[in-house]
Amino acid sequence: MAGLAHVLVHVRRGGVGGPARFGQSVTGAFCPPHADAAAVSCGLERGRLVLSDAAFPGSAETILERPRSCPAKLLGRQPAAAGTPGDCGVTAGVAVLLQASTRRVLLTRRAAALAVFPDVWVPPGGHAEPGEELLDTGLRELEEETGLRLEAGTFSWRMLGLWESVYPPALSQGLPRRHHVVCYLLLRSAESHERLQARMRPNGSEVSAYAWLEPPVLERIIAEDGAGGAGAVPGALPATLSITELRGGSARAAEVPTATFLNAAPGGGEDGERVGAGTRFALRLWLEAGREPGPVGP
Repeated sequence: MAGLAHVLVHVRRGGVGGPARFGQSVTGAFCPPHADAAAVSCGLERGRLVLSDAAFPGSAETILERPRSCPAKLLGRQPAAAGTPGDCGVTAGVAVLLQASTRRVLLTRRAAALAVFPDVWVPPGGHAEPGEELLDTGLRELEEETGLRLEAGTFSWRMLGLWESVYPPALSQGLPRRHHVVCYLLLRSAESHERLQARMRPNGSEVSAYAWLEPPVLERIIAEDGAGGAGAVPGALPATLSITELRGGSARAAEVPTATFLNAAPGGGEDGERVGAGTRFALRLWLEAGREPGPVGP
């Protein structure tokens, strides 16, 4: 990420609002305790990402969701936890689900040295910066992480939804150290994944591997509910999948077990290589939106 300034999330209900509190569930402000999703209106306003229970100028209606085991949700049922930095705010991020004209979708594996969600497979993305539109953030992060620059007129885009992300993902792994609301955008490119890959120059400090996954694999990832353990690989899928790994400054083809992409977040202990829960959420919305490329344009 090029800048240091972050965009903070604000919550507005009944016309009254304020900054979202670190460690307190943003989704929970809009849904009953037994639920984990709500329809909200969201938009950038004076350098903040505002989530509201009513439409406001420039806003768009979308879905806001959290994992069932969201630490911020569980902390809300307990007395304030000592050491939880409740006044540092919740930051806004953007992630890009890039779909090629060949219907493959790009996922990247986060570098092992990253402080948050190392070795987890996610779409390119990062913090929103003041003065940027959400699409601008997504395009910037895509280029910074993969080297891909998408020119205007070569893609269409739409908002998929908002995901509340807390790290670590389970209280058994410690109190929250990062708290984000991530806006997932779907970008449909007019180019094939082969042409896009030929232009890729991944940033090894953020990305350790990438893969262009086909719809049958993505549909199986969506089918896994993320409740824990490893999903069984159906006979219709190959035992391994082709990825591109970055080692020593160079990229090379490799094979990984298909089961790797079906792993779920552990309930406790060490995390491992898997597809992120927010990524599963975004892929589910992608499937609901349909996989056929839409008209190219802004």
